[in-house]
Amino acid sequence: MNNIKLPPDVAFHEDIRLFIYRPRGLLSEASVDRAVTFLGDLESRLKEPFNRFSDASAIDGVELNYQYVIQVSLYRVLTYADRPPVKSAILTTDSTIGHYFQLHAIITQDSPINVRIFREREDAAKWLRVPIERLAPKSVADSQSNLEETK
Repeated sequence: MNNIKLPPDVAFHEDIRLFIYRPRGLLSEASVDRAVTFLGDLESRLKEPFNRFSDASAIDGVELNYQYVIQVSLYRVLTYADRPPVKSAILTTDSTIGHYFQLHAIITQDSPINVRIFREREDAAKWLRVPIERLAPKSVADSQSNLEETK
């Protein structure tokens, strides 16, 4: 993975095969688009499947509509249709924010993308079978250095 520039709210841990999306503040279409684009690029570069973790605990508000969530979810179902199953854990304790992710989970239900929403980081870590420390928030510098290690 040569010279890949990570979006500020994204990390990839190759050693545990985990893509992490950690939006902060206002969840916008631009942020989701960047994460989905990077995710798609990563899927096309890597041969082996990898799981996903979205940490919505630092989102203060949502600037999305349900039509956009439906479009993105359908796009993900279509672009990942013929691939091996993966897990996508979403951490959120806010019920309003959770509704957007629940819609995504419903739309991806019959696809290889198995989406589950968690209220506790520990439960998400157990389901993904990764150490809880790897799901803890880190600085942007840590994420960048992690990608450097995967080159």
